[in-house]
Amino acid sequence: MTGRPRLAELGSDPGSVLTVLRYFDALADGGRGTEDILAAVAELAGCPVVVDAGIARLERRSPAHPLDELVADRLSRLLARRAAVPHLGDPALVEVVISGKEDRVDRGRAIRLLGFDESRDVRVLAVSADVRATLRLVLGALSGGRVATATLGRTVAVLYQGGPAARPLGDAIEAAIATAYPAPRTRPGDRGSWVGIGSETGIFAAPKSWSEALGALRFASSTGYGRHVIAYERLGVLELLARLPAERIAANRDIARINEIAATGAGALDVSTVEAFCVFGTLRRTAEEMHVHHSTVAARLAHLSERMGWDFDDPMDRFTATLTLMVRRISLSAAALAADDLP
Repeated sequence: MTGRPRLAELGSDPGSVLTVLRYFDALADGGRGTEDILAAVAELAGCPVVVDAGIARLERRSPAHPLDELVADRLSRLLARRAAVPHLGDPALVEVVISGKEDRVDRGRAIRLLGFDESRDVRVLAVSADVRATLRLVLGALSGGRVATATLGRTVAVLYQGGPAARPLGDAIEAAIATAYPAPRTRPGDRGSWVGIGSETGIFAAPKSWSEALGALRFASSTGYGRHVIAYERLGVLELLARLPAERIAANRDIARINEIAATGAGALDVSTVEAFCVFGTLRRTAEEMHVHHSTVAARLAHLSERMGWDFDDPMDRFTATLTLMVRRISLSAAALAADDLP
């Protein structure tokens, strides 16, 4: 600004009032920091400026100027507006971008403040559980592009623009987590690190990608045969399973029976082995992945087959077993995620 006004040169007439108001409008639009604003107002007033609990006052030793109260009021209002507006990179801006409750104008402003390109697609990732350690792994696996994050409870939203397709992105993050945490988590409450990846979409549709990322989290698991990282785009029709009400799943006869069996140590081994078998497809591959003899796998399958009435040589029974165990696993993962949100 040039030709800055001074109160000493102004009176109390409407023209002087308008000059002060225009001065504060220029300060508000100038992108200045708080310290610069205070210095500029002190220069205008010709005396020190103090702000206490959001209220500005002029510490003038000379007689008061007629516009002192106007200057103090405008400064207080300006600082209050700045306090309510997120700064560049503020996680609150990410929340605005991924929220379905914000209007397009507010989301557009947040997008620009974050430095994202409104014309390019983005995807949103949901990182849950051991977020501090996992977030470093996830961000390290993101190749190039622009990233901004916001922590929402125990889940971190990652806004990502300019990255690879869902499959290579998911595989890269999965490999990073598997390398850092090679053993399945077995202790209660220590389920490890899960990541859901929403589909790539226009940046103004980021709330949809965020919703998909949260839905994909329900398919994640920390078992030796599951995946820590699930991309929504790869679920296809399986996505419908995540919409089943928890109470209906719990009331299902087959799932209730599986839960009863898994409540014992030996039963839990039988159930986890059948889950692995449904994923890997053969006794030998399952045995290799679980580091047991194939005869042990066969014995555990026989135990569960007898108790559930499933014949694993029958295609329909094998499909039923796979579907039952998958729906149960989604239910368990959803319950773990819900527990994360409890205070």
